[in-house]
Amino acid sequence: MQKRKALILGAAGRDFHNFNTFFRNNENYEVIGFTAAQIPGIEERKYPSSLSGFLYPDGIPIFREDHLETIIKEKGINDVAFSYSDVTHEHVMHLASRALAAGASYLLLGPNDTCIPSTKPLFAICATRTGAGKSPLSKLISKRLAEKGVKLAVIRHPMPYGDLEKQEVQRFSSLEDLDRHNCTIEEREEYEGHIKNGALLFAGVDYEAILREAEKEADLIMWDGGNNDYPFYSPNLMVVVSDALRPEHGYHYFPGEVNLRMADIVLISKASQDPKGAEKAEEIAHTLNPNAHLLHADIEVSAPDGIQGKEVIVVEDGPTLTHGGMEYGAGLLAAKKAGAIPLSPVPYAVGSIKNTFKSYPHTTQVLPAMGYGKKQVEELQETINSMPADTIISGTPMDISKVITTEKQIVQVNYSYKPREVEPILDRIKSLL
Repeated sequence: MQKRKALILGAAGRDFHNFNTFFRNNENYEVIGFTAAQIPGIEERKYPSSLSGFLYPDGIPIFREDHLETIIKEKGINDVAFSYSDVTHEHVMHLASRALAAGASYLLLGPNDTCIPSTKPLFAICATRTGAGKSPLSKLISKRLAEKGVKLAVIRHPMPYGDLEKQEVQRFSSLEDLDRHNCTIEEREEYEGHIKNGALLFAGVDYEAILREAEKEADLIMWDGGNNDYPFYSPNLMVVVSDALRPEHGYHYFPGEVNLRMADIVLISKASQDPKGAEKAEEIAHTLNPNAHLLHADIEVSAPDGIQGKEVIVVEDGPTLTHGGMEYGAGLLAAKKAGAIPLSPVPYAVGSIKNTFKSYPHTTQVLPAMGYGKKQVEELQETINSMPADTIISGTPMDISKVITTEKQIVQVNYSYKPREVEPILDRIKSLL
């Protein structure tokens, strides 16, 4: 039978996993390439031969998604496999329409083809959207489990934006490992908290190899999902965070709706910030998954001292503002709570930071902590240092002083769930042991 030619649409995460689990050794397909979207600077690379398997001795090229129709027609693509997250259902089907109009079929791979079983108890923390409140939940849980002496391995959804061969399997047990692996700001935002909590953290590209390494050291494994993707592993317990500020996004975004339908527990976050939104989120969760256990919880944000009436620079978690679509995060909440005056970064932005504001015009009061590469970190630093304010309110969960040089005062905002509100989740997790 003639092989079907496949093109995988991705963003340096789910796409590589789908290739590894479904396509890599599948002699019914010839993967012609990947495309790249969402993340700047990840196209024009190559998926290396060392990760591609025996069918691809020369590796696999990565193209721009903009060129979809041209690739389909010039390469004779039979199947286009959509493989990234945090997009509307409409976006998924616009790409399907483009693929079909160019002559190809359209493919969505599901858990039966891509979820890997573990030999150890494994639970997953996922969300309906980026910025829903998944990360503070996963970090609170890793902290509480570490305090109880549980040998926990956290496996984080991939962010391989650098040298893919070097990132095949990454293990982090100390903050020094972040420098050793040349982690981006986006990686540091997700990794630092777990490492400080005393958990082992794994990430990379080949998630079966990563899982097998984690199983050697841990009694319990947490899948810490990225964006609103569904797990790469088969979970014994699945917790999904739904955002009361964006309740209908659980119904309208892919694959957030998949998560809601798969969940054992749905935690509705930021419930007191928008009680009507929380009610709507509960209604949607119950409609999609009537058997899920529903919880409400709030994220408490600290208010810095000594900045009342001051102009401040508010730096927020980057992905929350960009493809997560939020206008602000914990930093702006803390600044307003403390009576500070946020200074708009838009007039001072340079390079790719200026382009970020053009691509995401909903964000004007806060500065996304964009840092997918060395040059972008330098542009973030230049933007910050050119702003006429002496204080930075950092709502990103990483220590930005580790990556930028500035004479401005950096005030770190702390935010977390109330432990008693997530105790039912911890009880269910502990029952896995």
